[in-house]
Amino acid sequence: MSRTITDLADIGLDELNRTAALQTRVDRKYLATPAEVRTFLGALPADSRVLTIAGIREFRYVSVYFDTPGQDSYLASARGRRRRWKIRERDYLDSGMRWLEVKTCRGERTVKQRLQIDVAERGRWSAGDRHEMHRALSVCGMPSVPLDALAPRLNTSYLRTTLVEPGSGTRVTLDRRLIWTSADDVRAVRLGELTVVETKSAGMAPGRVDHLLWSIGVRPHRFSKFATGLAILEPGLPHNRWHSTIGHLRSRLREGRPETAAATMRSESS
Repeated sequence: MSRTITDLADIGLDELNRTAALQTRVDRKYLATPAEVRTFLGALPADSRVLTIAGIREFRYVSVYFDTPGQDSYLASARGRRRRWKIRERDYLDSGMRWLEVKTCRGERTVKQRLQIDVAERGRWSAGDRHEMHRALSVCGMPSVPLDALAPRLNTSYLRTTLVEPGSGTRVTLDRRLIWTSADDVRAVRLGELTVVETKSAGMAPGRVDHLLWSIGVRPHRFSKFATGLAILEPGLPHNRWHSTIGHLRSRLREGRPETAAATMRSESS
């Protein structure tokens, strides 16, 4: 029988974090059409579950990514350096919470560390926040990131649904209505109808969910919400690493006004 999101059992946030927190993980990213998403959901194992909080299953996210004046974070990704980092503030609009997140990569493995913050102005971090950021970067061999020089570089917003495949503990996120907005609020670009599907697993080998996506013709893409989005907004940046992906997306991208994009996200309901 073909399944939809409404057919899946709930999983709460505490249980999700116990069974599939995956703060250290391997990510694979896919770009799927609405028809492919429906086929994928219909083929999921029957015991798959969907994150549900207060009856909500699709959540509104807004993220602000930070970089140095020399664009060290972006260029590390663009040049395929083995050690890479991203720093962002993420707002969970449905809960009213804001988190400061540090993501570091060593090869294919991603480590995410985060702390809850309560600041009105972007980047106004406390000494304690900066200490934790420095510690997270140092553990992964990047102690020299100039935290005092960081400034907002890119904004993203989207709607996210999170699934768990209990057999393997794989976490799957489905992000739709993705909007990239320049940090100066001059330009906004929408991804269109495509959904960004990410699988997050503890092991290096592709899991059952990855094989399921492959079986319906959905293949991994080299994609980063931060780096690919910035390359789309600023085509003069080095972007060979995402050239194929951007070419695949080009006909689906839609220009929009930043103020309209922000208002749309604030007004979305699950």
